[in-house]
Amino acid sequence: MAKLESSIKNMVMSLTFVSLIASALLAGAYALTKEPIEKAKQDNTTNAIKEVLPDKDCQVGDIVEINLDGYETPFIIHPATKNGELIGAAIETYCTEGYGGTLKVMVGMDKEGTISNYSILETSETPGLGAKAGEWFKAKGDIRGKNPGKINFTVKKDGGDIDAITASTITSRAFLKSVQCAFDAFKKYQNK
Repeated sequence: MAKLESSIKNMVMSLTFVSLIASALLAGAYALTKEPIEKAKQDNTTNAIKEVLPDKDCQVGDIVEINLDGYETPFIIHPATKNGELIGAAIETYCTEGYGGTLKVMVGMDKEGTISNYSILETSETPGLGAKAGEWFKAKGDIRGKNPGKINFTVKKDGGDIDAITASTITSRAFLKSVQCAFDAFKKYQNK
């Protein structure tokens, strides 16, 4: 193959050709991975619902979207019933004020709003610090068995009743705010 003359026209054509090939490869990779990624997210959500519900032998009803003032994205309620009676819910909640951005959590509550369990769905927090929220609030600052409507559900540094993760106050605030939003959304759902 003969060497092309170094001209603007040839450079633009070469660059266009390389860009088209790279774009096609990226589009193909996206198409191949989109469905498995979505399935993995859905499986993660389904597993989190089962993990956080107050009673494992209950029926999970259709999702309900609840809007709270000041939040663009609705909170998702997965109501749980047993023998036709509401026993609690799994609530998909979030806070955009984490150190690394948005923190998404699945929170389980009984019908009074007491936290049965939680599971971190998505986080961008610093590994080794803020990423510890998934275990910290079960071990050292255990929030399970507490009701955000009965205690000040903020970190002690802000006058609240909950210990923050050492060196991760911003993440702790975001996590507790997301749990408080879950409580508020669940109460709004119950009062509909």
